[in-house]
Amino acid sequence: MTLADLPHRRRARVQSVAAAGELTVQLMELGLVPGAVVEVLRRAPLGDPLDVDVAGARLAIRRAVAQTVAVTDGDEVTS
Repeated sequence: MTLADLPHRRRARVQSVAAAGELTVQLMELGLVPGAVVEVLRRAPLGDPLDVDVAGARLAIRRAVAQTVAVTDGDEVTS
């Protein structure tokens, strides 16, 4: 599952980031690193961008970028 597929208000853990080139580094600098807990807080009316919580920080991420972030199913994530 990717961050773009994560249901609203469901928590998940980042497994990997597979964006192209420098974008991977930029996303990791923003906190999207393997093991980080993420949650989709809301989506824009047309689904782009996503408002995402990453370890207490709120990020606006385009759907195409969110599709490069692999996450685990959020059922077992508690913190």
